[in-house]
Amino acid sequence: MKQVLTSAEGIKVVDVPAPGFSANTILVRVEHSCISVGTEIAGVKAASEPLYRRALRQPEKVLRAIALFREKGLAATVDRIRSAGSGVPLGYSAAGTVVACGADVHLFGVGDRVACAGSGIANHAEFIEVPVNLAVKMPAAVDSAAAATVALGAIALQGVRRATPALGETVLVVGLGILGQLTVQLLKSNGCKVIGADLVEQRAQIGLAAGMDHAANPGSDNYLAEILRLSNGYGVDAVIVTAATPDSRVINDAIRACRRKGRVIIVGDIGLNIDRSELYAREIDLLISTSYGPGRYDATYEIEGRDYPLPYVRWTENRNMEAYLDLLAIGKVRLDLIPTQISDIDSAVDAYRDIQTGGDGKLLFLLSYPESSSASLRRIPVPATRAHSGRIRTALIGAGSFAQGMHLPNLMQAGSAYALHTIASRNGATARALAERYGAAFASTDTDEALANPDIDLVFISTRHHLHAALALKALVAGKHVFVEKPLALNADELEAIEEFFRTHPEAPLLMTGFNRRFSPALVRAREVLAARQGPAMLNYRVNAGFLPPEHWVHGEQGGGRNIGEACHIYDVCNFLIGGHPQQIQAQAVAPATAQWRRNDNFVATLGYPDGSVCTVTYSSLGHNDYAKERMEVFVDGMVLALDDYKSLTVTGAQNRNWTSAGADKGHTQELAALADGILTGQWPISLADQIAATRTSFTVETLLQGNDAR
Repeated sequence: MKQVLTSAEGIKVVDVPAPGFSANTILVRVEHSCISVGTEIAGVKAASEPLYRRALRQPEKVLRAIALFREKGLAATVDRIRSAGSGVPLGYSAAGTVVACGADVHLFGVGDRVACAGSGIANHAEFIEVPVNLAVKMPAAVDSAAAATVALGAIALQGVRRATPALGETVLVVGLGILGQLTVQLLKSNGCKVIGADLVEQRAQIGLAAGMDHAANPGSDNYLAEILRLSNGYGVDAVIVTAATPDSRVINDAIRACRRKGRVIIVGDIGLNIDRSELYAREIDLLISTSYGPGRYDATYEIEGRDYPLPYVRWTENRNMEAYLDLLAIGKVRLDLIPTQISDIDSAVDAYRDIQTGGDGKLLFLLSYPESSSASLRRIPVPATRAHSGRIRTALIGAGSFAQGMHLPNLMQAGSAYALHTIASRNGATARALAERYGAAFASTDTDEALANPDIDLVFISTRHHLHAALALKALVAGKHVFVEKPLALNADELEAIEEFFRTHPEAPLLMTGFNRRFSPALVRAREVLAARQGPAMLNYRVNAGFLPPEHWVHGEQGGGRNIGEACHIYDVCNFLIGGHPQQIQAQAVAPATAQWRRNDNFVATLGYPDGSVCTVTYSSLGHNDYAKERMEVFVDGMVLALDDYKSLTVTGAQNRNWTSAGADKGHTQELAALADGILTGQWPISLADQIAATRTSFTVETLLQGNDAR
């Protein structure tokens, strides 16, 4: 299918795999989508900026790049940055027809006409996958071109709601672009006297034609005096700022234009260097209007589809979208009064150029799409740059940040062993961009096709945790070797299903969980030292994990929590170094003082082994990120082995056994070499028993953490 992307090279229309749909989403064939003149053009300009300018605006990303450079080196860092800029989907407001529904979708059916919103969701693309709370049915009287403005309409409506206008109040709207024009019409429907302000006279005339009572020019010397005159000398009751400018004069003039105890509502992206004295003296209420309304930026609402109860949250973003369409249907909002340009998807580049050069007075820009009876291909060929013969043909499923920053560069580094056949991601644009960058033959959004494809030898699973076990089992049943990022499973039922498969399929393909640390040079050296021990060992392993907010996906159903999702790594390290599996497990959690921490955020787990060895794992999110993340000490046979964040291993009490590295080496590249060797020789790099043991240990620890009170 065709989709509009932006990158450093500018706007482009690219053929990408069509999306699929999941249990709580719908698949929509788009008929029209709306270009946001403000938000999207700002994004286009940002994407074309030189790297150093973007770095100045986003210092937090610079810090992440520095951390990647320290760990992976210059080449991997540059590769990651280039991959990130290979193409970003545009659009967040569209309308079309439902062509498929997920199993848990009950409010929509195939053939329904719907309007959709959401950045990264309601894209400029022929087909879009939309969660249920970001779609509403279109009234019969509203066509898809008008309904495609649903996101802009909901944003304007939420700004009006934040202003709480009363009948007869005077409201100033600053900025008469498309959002300002919609705001004017909504205020007039609410019985308000409306003053519009814009530097462009033509926009003021459009507003007046739509019912605006007065127009003012914020660039004139008597601007504030004029506002005072039009409001009977008191100042306006409220100001809604829909302009987009870094100039803080806009917000300060808005404050001065208000009567005492008036309201200023910020909808647009403006400078906020506020004159406190004016705000304070007038006791102005300064409010932010967050996009479409309650639910915005809440993943449980937008992505998982959990609605807010209407008696408690009357106007969610979904209900705002619905209300806006109803206003279109009864003529309270009229788009025919706003100069509009409609371009087909193939002319999208020209449409964006028109916007950036002034748009010939147009304020509303729409894209139209060709009629199609069914979804286009979910797998598309990409001109491959690397030959596949003689190498392990690999499908990568899940192309998130870790896969992009770690696995894909490492697969390229191990290029003599692996050939990327398919990159599969829910985001077709991402799959296409990465396939081009890393020389994969196909880009796909169809996981099942990748699992069943006879041309694929190895399935590399790097999705969120809750999908690991099911995808691994599907791939194994299909006869594929499997590499699955940790954790292998999130619960005992998933783990038992994998065990049962291998019990009944003794000649099954290889399975390898991404317990990379056991392949690090430091731990390989430590294992060599410990292999000759005469007595039991005492091992202390400390993880300074860093804080993750309670809403982070790792804590939820998709992640399984930090013990199962992350500490399983460390249980495997213990088993690897001791050379066995624990027979006794104890665990104690730090009792959370507040909801900021979970019970599996901060804990100590103690593993007892048959030979008398004891391993203690201290996992904490209470520390500071600047401190080393992982440290280990092993006491055995008169020696002390000390691991410092995978940068060095010091062996005190034995000669010539130390190891050092310029940067942290956690074994990611070595595990891929071991995987390739295992597939070729049939010798598993990590035994199934070891993978099961580390995973089951995490389940036991989790049960203890959730069941015990820390005293």
